[in-house]
Amino acid sequence: MRVSLKDVAEHAGVSVKTVSNVVNKYQHVTPATRHKVQQAIDALGYRPNPTARHLRKGRTGILALAVPELGNPYFAELAGAVVDAAAEHDYTVLLDHTQGRRDRELLVAQGFRTRVIDGLILNPLELEAEDLAARTDEVPLVLIGERRYDLPYDHIAIDNVAAARTAVRHLLDIGRRRIAFVGARRDRPSRPAHLRLLGWQTELAASGLAADDALVGRVEGWDRADGAAAMAALLDSGQRPDAVFAYNDLVAIGAMRLLAERGLRVPQDVAVVGFDDLTEGRYGMVSLTTVAPDKRAIARLAVESVVLRIGGGAGAPEGPRQLRPGFRLLERESTLGRPDG
Repeated sequence: MRVSLKDVAEHAGVSVKTVSNVVNKYQHVTPATRHKVQQAIDALGYRPNPTARHLRKGRTGILALAVPELGNPYFAELAGAVVDAAAEHDYTVLLDHTQGRRDRELLVAQGFRTRVIDGLILNPLELEAEDLAARTDEVPLVLIGERRYDLPYDHIAIDNVAAARTAVRHLLDIGRRRIAFVGARRDRPSRPAHLRLLGWQTELAASGLAADDALVGRVEGWDRADGAAAMAALLDSGQRPDAVFAYNDLVAIGAMRLLAERGLRVPQDVAVVGFDDLTEGRYGMVSLTTVAPDKRAIARLAVESVVLRIGGGAGAPEGPRQLRPGFRLLERESTLGRPDG
């Protein structure tokens, strides 16, 4: 038989309201009363029912997380972190896979799950500012990912320009000078990747080096095959970089494979830096130096932001916030040592 709040209250000799205040972690409970109630909870084995709690507030207890590609390990790892963060707030997470398609992102953003979810965390690739500005759904929305929008929504993302500059600075510090950027979109130069491309350009310029467009490897997507194809195109065009900064780890891994097939050694001939700190990058024949976004912090801030917006009231921020989790560069074998020759 399920233990109720009333059972706990009778055992502790307090009111049901007091037990509810302790369970919901309200601050205005004396330490002695909180301790007495907690002892009763432990003795009876009471477990809160988060579903009932949400329903009493007219909510479902479900958040939606919409990402472009669940097959991409970065988004899989991020989704896991969001699920963990949401559980701390007694929320369940519903995953939407948009495939980076505008029609699917629009469907999610415009609220086709309005009656199912309390809040939405969205990582858009294709949506423009006007798409989101026209949004009429009242479900709270929080944005994550590289795209920037001047809109009334919280946005959680690392400083991609600064992170890219850190990667390029590392390559410069180990003596590399012909540094390629692999991962710029061939068809949509203003879409995700442009901030990391901007970081590459900015750091080279700050070091007195030209950001040669001939050293930009353009891609159709951001998987291993795209990195290999872009690296092959660079080499076939006569461009031989001594380092590569890749848009993400998957692109970097594909580029490293192609370099090996062409008889070029990593890092002796070409140093490589990726982005995302995927587990796969740690266990290749040459482990991959990478920029590691704090995925746990991204998830925690996204969930906290959307929960605040759901709650409204005095605790909710007045205006949209730009929140910047941290990142760090993890140096591994793909950049160890200075160039040969």
